[in-house]
Amino acid sequence: MDNRFTIYNSLSRKKEPFTPLHPPFVGLYVCGPTVYSDPHLGHARPAVTFDLLYRYLMHLEYMVRYVRNITDVGHLENDADEGEDKIEKKARLEHLEPMEVVQKYINSFLKNMEQLNTLHPSIEPRASGHIIEQQQLIEELIKKGYAYEVNGSVYFDVLKYNEKYKYGKLSGRVLEELQSNTRTLDKQDEKRNPFDFALWKKATPEHLMRWPSRWSDGYPGWHLECSAMSIKYLGEVFDIHGGGMDLQFPHHECEIAQSTAAQGKESVRYWMHNNMITINGQKMARSLGNFITLDQLFIGNHPLLTQAYSPMTIRFFLLQAHYRSTIDFSNEALLAAEKGFQKLMKGIETLDKLKPSLTSTIDIPSLRKKCYEAMDDDLNSPVLLSYLFEGVKYINSVSDGTEKLSINELTSLKDLFKVFVFDILGLKDENISKGDEKLTSELMKIIINLRQGAKNKKEWAESDKIREDLKNAGIILKDLKDGAEWEME
Repeated sequence: MDNRFTIYNSLSRKKEPFTPLHPPFVGLYVCGPTVYSDPHLGHARPAVTFDLLYRYLMHLEYMVRYVRNITDVGHLENDADEGEDKIEKKARLEHLEPMEVVQKYINSFLKNMEQLNTLHPSIEPRASGHIIEQQQLIEELIKKGYAYEVNGSVYFDVLKYNEKYKYGKLSGRVLEELQSNTRTLDKQDEKRNPFDFALWKKATPEHLMRWPSRWSDGYPGWHLECSAMSIKYLGEVFDIHGGGMDLQFPHHECEIAQSTAAQGKESVRYWMHNNMITINGQKMARSLGNFITLDQLFIGNHPLLTQAYSPMTIRFFLLQAHYRSTIDFSNEALLAAEKGFQKLMKGIETLDKLKPSLTSTIDIPSLRKKCYEAMDDDLNSPVLLSYLFEGVKYINSVSDGTEKLSINELTSLKDLFKVFVFDILGLKDENISKGDEKLTSELMKIIINLRQGAKNKKEWAESDKIREDLKNAGIILKDLKDGAEWEME
């Protein structure tokens, strides 16, 4: 391990060599989803970005604790301190308990993350499971004079904080500008200043999610959860905090203020933010109504799509751009990504068929060095892909006899593609998956026919045993009038 790997620190606004606080250990905290809807393409970008970081850190032999939170309480409609809780609103619309909504969309999110081949975090805590830790953090802020209680709600005193520390250092927001531009909203007159933010909100009588506290029956503010959970699982100071660029203000700015005020020091050494996905130059967001869910992409049922796109095409599409640049979505861009991904996979397929020569005319160590230089330069995945396509040209040249690879160089090239395409970029050959799916489908037809034969012979015990064995294997069999159908549990 050395410090050749650089990352862009949003706090210093420059690339910096990555030096962990306690090598080889790395603490990584990433803001996860608010689970009140099916995941859309905008949710996939931070997931893939920080999966890439996680994979590369582990490849560099760091021991990474990757914490990705789930927001299941306290995120209000206007991303501030008023309005209905996003999850409660969905629960009322769908006539469900709030935690039913949470579980439904957690399941959807995790399913889509599996499809995109993102690795599981080390810990995936929920805000609602850490109410005590959030209350303890509020108590510490009150004790140190940075928070105040009014009518059962508790607010963070931004002006008091700014006397000793600088508020706005991450986002570049100047407090004087906030003072002049902040709009006074209903019920915000209980705040000392309109830009103070809620740490605890007293629940109204109709509010469904509430917890007892010494201030009131209520619920935590949205910003508080990340401070409480990152400190709990990664310590008072940790290495990297990530999330979408849209979270810089107010979420991450408020998080810095809370943690610094409570501890007297900053918690995060490197802040990393991925940029947005846009459609016609406008940020893709559910609130703007211009989103496309991941399921819609995978099935192809959206007016902007001409076909379905595989999860690996979507992952490749995201990796084609540097994580700090915007990506403008279009069906044409997805078609180009599909073509590029297939070209890469075809190259790897050809690589596996190459025969070695006695000598080599290609410098594989130089190609490997350039691949590492791309990743070490703030995870420059598009440059890495350009070098991998350079490798594909070499493969095709060897295949048509214009270049040669010795046994050692051929082995090295195979290892290079395995490491960078599969291990680090997290891509996988979907043709293998499609082959597995076809085999599974054919085997299930045979099993269903065998079971039908047992039923025809009135061998009910055998028929029931087949159904039970399939259930134990995670396959649910449903009898129909004219046969049976199956699905994975």
